[in-house]
Amino acid sequence: MEFKEYRFDEVTINFDKKRVPISGAQRKKRQGKYRYYGAQGIIDYIDDFIFDGTYLLIAEDGENLKSQKQKIAQVVDGQFWVNNHAHIVQGNELCDTRYLCYLLNSMDLSGYITGSAQPKLSQANLNSLILHLPSIREQRTIVEYLYMFDKKISVNQQINDNLQQQAAALFESWFVNLDPWNGVQPSDWENAPLGSFVEIKRGGSPRPIQDYLSDSGLRWLKISDVTSLNSPFVLEIKEHIKEDGLRKTVFLHAGELVLSNSATPGIPKILDVDTCIHDGWLYFPKSELSKYYLYLFFKHIRKELVALGNGSVFTNLKTDILKAFPATKADKSTLKEFDALVAPLFNAMLNADRENFKLAAMRDALLPKLMSGEVDVSAVDF
Repeated sequence: MEFKEYRFDEVTINFDKKRVPISGAQRKKRQGKYRYYGAQGIIDYIDDFIFDGTYLLIAEDGENLKSQKQKIAQVVDGQFWVNNHAHIVQGNELCDTRYLCYLLNSMDLSGYITGSAQPKLSQANLNSLILHLPSIREQRTIVEYLYMFDKKISVNQQINDNLQQQAAALFESWFVNLDPWNGVQPSDWENAPLGSFVEIKRGGSPRPIQDYLSDSGLRWLKISDVTSLNSPFVLEIKEHIKEDGLRKTVFLHAGELVLSNSATPGIPKILDVDTCIHDGWLYFPKSELSKYYLYLFFKHIRKELVALGNGSVFTNLKTDILKAFPATKADKSTLKEFDALVAPLFNAMLNADRENFKLAAMRDALLPKLMSGEVDVSAVDF
């Protein structure tokens, strides 16, 4: 392949002036179906959108710009909102938008990042980025090849979204609308604060955390690891802490349920890996309700949990608030029957997530070789 050199702003159209940030307090009042994006992905869902189409979002600030433990660029399709922590662009006639996403995620951008306490990729520095591009035809051929992986990943995600909707609908039918009982709660069900049925505890944080962070060791689950995940499961955790931090934190095993209680509270996740959790997470060492029931229960009441949170900068969900939240425990037979119905749905979601994890790893291994021309995509049969 032949490559030509361009500045970033020679091959893109920038839409940063159309971005509109919305505070957390405002977003609480504007919950809805539209994705609200920040630097590293979806951080909320609100009632309106400002973009409609296919765009490339590039992180403008945040620690990840230096560590690049997560991808800094992502293609977003459809209707959505973007705050002022992500640049938003499209490729022009010289550059395919999806190709640009793959290219940026394979590059070392450290020379364009400023700031140590708060790393930043300014629009001026982004525009000065030097790109080496093949012809638009070759870009699209490479995108077509890489997109085979992404398309399969997307299909799996759509299937999982449908499975999760089925599980949520079943929960609502049984335990909200009481459809199998003609809308009347059985007399042997118990109504009590959630803390009567579930032991609720908070994670722990060794401090100062910078002294414990490490390139290897014990996994360290952050809220930012899950805010853009629609899946119920956590399969990958980027950061680690040293083993001597274990005495000041909480170590959980794969299969356990956690719930965020700060920054972006009320997000339930089921672990597929062992990890340590900081004090921005709640966990449930003993429970008369299954992890699947609790996951669906927390998803159902999330808006209420967010509304009950407090904090001037970040919303915090205190443990006592969750313990006091009204809950209902059905009889053992009903709970067992419900779990038997939803467990296969969750298992199917987990299997699809694991397949997606492998597909993404294969794609990412090929990415730099395709971008550099080391692998000639014209010689690949697909």
